[in-house]
Amino acid sequence: MLSVRNLTKTYRSAGEEVVVLRGVNLNVAAGERVALTGESGSGKSTLLHLIAGLDAADGGEITLADISVSGLGDAGRAALRRDRLGLVFQQFNLIPSLSVEDNLVFQSRIAGRHDPAWHAELVERLGLGALLKRYPEQLSGGQQQRVAIGRALATKPLLLLADEPTGNLDEATADDVLALTRDLVTRTGCGFLMVTHSERLAATLDRRIHLHAGLVA
Repeated sequence: MLSVRNLTKTYRSAGEEVVVLRGVNLNVAAGERVALTGESGSGKSTLLHLIAGLDAADGGEITLADISVSGLGDAGRAALRRDRLGLVFQQFNLIPSLSVEDNLVFQSRIAGRHDPAWHAELVERLGLGALLKRYPEQLSGGQQQRVAIGRALATKPLLLLADEPTGNLDEATADDVLALTRDLVTRTGCGFLMVTHSERLAATLDRRIHLHAGLVA
């Protein structure tokens, strides 16, 4: 599903070049749930952003199914995020002026891939039925993150990318949200790559990839 080969990325900071990724290689299969771990500054979030097309690599190749992400321009990467990727972040990034229901269908409608039956299943599985008319500010952190996960999975993406998705949640809520995510990923058959600092949460996924100093350790 996802192939990353010899990926490199360097930033310029305070007039100096900072090498973040030094030639990263990894694969994620369809239906596989993978944790991406490493100390702060190891390049985890940078790697996730490159895979998502939020930034461009200096070198190497990213392939999602039959799509060369590395070869896409800005418009192509935006279309990829809209149609083929699900993104979940530590900050929930819900649209405050939209209800829970409208947040849930936002991406799938833009992508032209809204499936009413799948939407209804997501609402039920995520426990959002009584919350559909509420707005993000009326929800707890765990409820907001469940909405964000539902929105990301509504298009049945090829790959779900999550950057510290439970970082703002207490331990019990984090466990609950991640368990739901694992089940829904299995249901859709998409790949799942999650950045986390939590060894405990990483252990609940199928496999772990550890980054150290810009390389897979």
